[in-house]
Amino acid sequence: MEILKIENLSKVYGKGETAVKALDHVSFTVNKGEFIAIVGASGSGKSTLLHLIGGVDKPTSGKVFVDGTDIYNLNETQLAIFRRRQLGLIYQFYNLIPVLTVEENMTLPLLLDGHKVDKKHLNDIILSLNLESRLHHLPNQLSGGQQQRVSIGRALMNNPAIMLADEPTGNLDSKNGNEIIELLKMFNKTYNQTLIVITHDENIALQADRIITIQDGKLKKDEVIRP
Repeated sequence: MEILKIENLSKVYGKGETAVKALDHVSFTVNKGEFIAIVGASGSGKSTLLHLIGGVDKPTSGKVFVDGTDIYNLNETQLAIFRRRQLGLIYQFYNLIPVLTVEENMTLPLLLDGHKVDKKHLNDIILSLNLESRLHHLPNQLSGGQQQRVSIGRALMNNPAIMLADEPTGNLDSKNGNEIIELLKMFNKTYNQTLIVITHDENIALQADRIITIQDGKLKKDEVIRP
């Protein structure tokens, strides 16, 4: 079942002679439950692509359909709500709110929506992430690996259609990085959670179901690793 459709997606920054084409007519689809790695050199356009899929930036042209919804056909308010509910974003530098505890950071997407927290769902995620002893800690009281676990928990709270991770291990040592990837793979397999990861790490990319290579803003290769 198709969960994501990218259609002739382009992004140009600037105008005239100073214009930079960051993304150039990229098209592909992703099925529910797939684990996709997006790779490419720095400046290739892969982070731009992730931001456009995540509704963080707007394309110059083209379309992004998430679970059948044309996300750039939504107004700003609708897009913000859709992004919060359907797109779980995980960043390299965690993006946690420093004055909120682990539990408050994780449940923030639900509270912003005015929804009650499903305690069982929260507890299941907390146990999976091994954070049960850290619930009342602030981000600055956690290691980098623990902070990234919190950001994964936050991304999962609304059971999003797609989880998007931008270099999720880029700020971690190899041990913590491996643990984070194993957790993402576990949620991908256990919960059939669609996962798209931007990475420079070939070892991470080779664990995905497919590897999409972006070069000079274009889709260079789309390889199936494990059908």
